[in-house]
Amino acid sequence: MLYLIAEYFQFEGLANLIRYQTFRAGAALMTALVIGLLIGPRFINMLRVRQGKGQPIREDGPQTHLAKRGTPTMGGLMILIALVLSMLVWMDLANPFVWACLAVTTGFGVIGFLDDFDKVRKRSTAGVSGRARLIAEFLVAGIAAWIIVSQISTNLYVPFLSGRYIPLGPFYYVFAAVVMVGAGNAVNLTDGLDGLATMPVIIAAGTFAIIAYLAGRADFATYLGIPHVPGAGELAILCAGIMGAGLAFLWFNAPPAAVFMGDTGSLALGGALGAIAVAAHHEIVLAIVGGLFVMEAVSVIVQVFWYKRTGRRIFRMAPIHHHFEQLGWKESTVVIRFWIVSIVLALIGLSTLKIR
Repeated sequence: MLYLIAEYFQFEGLANLIRYQTFRAGAALMTALVIGLLIGPRFINMLRVRQGKGQPIREDGPQTHLAKRGTPTMGGLMILIALVLSMLVWMDLANPFVWACLAVTTGFGVIGFLDDFDKVRKRSTAGVSGRARLIAEFLVAGIAAWIIVSQISTNLYVPFLSGRYIPLGPFYYVFAAVVMVGAGNAVNLTDGLDGLATMPVIIAAGTFAIIAYLAGRADFATYLGIPHVPGAGELAILCAGIMGAGLAFLWFNAPPAAVFMGDTGSLALGGALGAIAVAAHHEIVLAIVGGLFVMEAVSVIVQVFWYKRTGRRIFRMAPIHHHFEQLGWKESTVVIRFWIVSIVLALIGLSTLKIR
């Protein structure tokens, strides 16, 4: 909104600062952070009153988690409120990438909210059926993919190789939707311990803030040999907003958590990362930067597949963070070590910008 106002006045005086994406990214981060911290206490109290017993805890899960009974869920609403308000203030609302990514973020957030609401209402960990969720997610992702692909090519660029890509043609629409849905559900599976998903999302968002900004600049993109995507730099502001809202939520989600983000937040944040990666033409790099999320999702897929075929389990419990808990690792140990893994993967992802 402020960008359009400043543009109307031809960026005169202090309004010239708003011209720069780097300034607006920093402002968006701080705005989302402040909003999140301000609304957090009252919002959590409201959730606690309305939900009563809070998020249902799995009886067959780690026994240490039973102490978390009564902790309210749907804290992802705090993230979405802070993020969306910040984006409406600081982003260029004429940019189609902005609306596509916000559509995925809010759309996945609504799907996650309905799932969380169903769990709390029925006092069950089941929630909305997986098939219904996937159909809704692919519908939202399909619309976003259509908006994004209308602005970019249908090529899948290969990291570490300059100018090399795989022309996917019409199949790219399906691929883009799969990336968004896959990212959303991978982050959702990772969100099982206090702070476990939040910090890796912040790290991934910070990484893609750099990638999106560079991809949106023709000079930097040419120098680095990465695909240039006009308008993608605006997504650096969205990434910064995710970081700010995520940091505010982490303030309340730090062990022992006062609130859980629930599917409302994890689906929304994962979907946002997927949409940003597609718009910036760095889909494969997302699998590197978000390797922790990939590992969590793969552990579930492998566990289910192997158990159905043999009746035996590969991991003591899936997702894999529960496996390490069952091995005797403390929750804080698992969380911090997984954060370290996320930082290392982010650095590897950033290296793809130069190693070509």
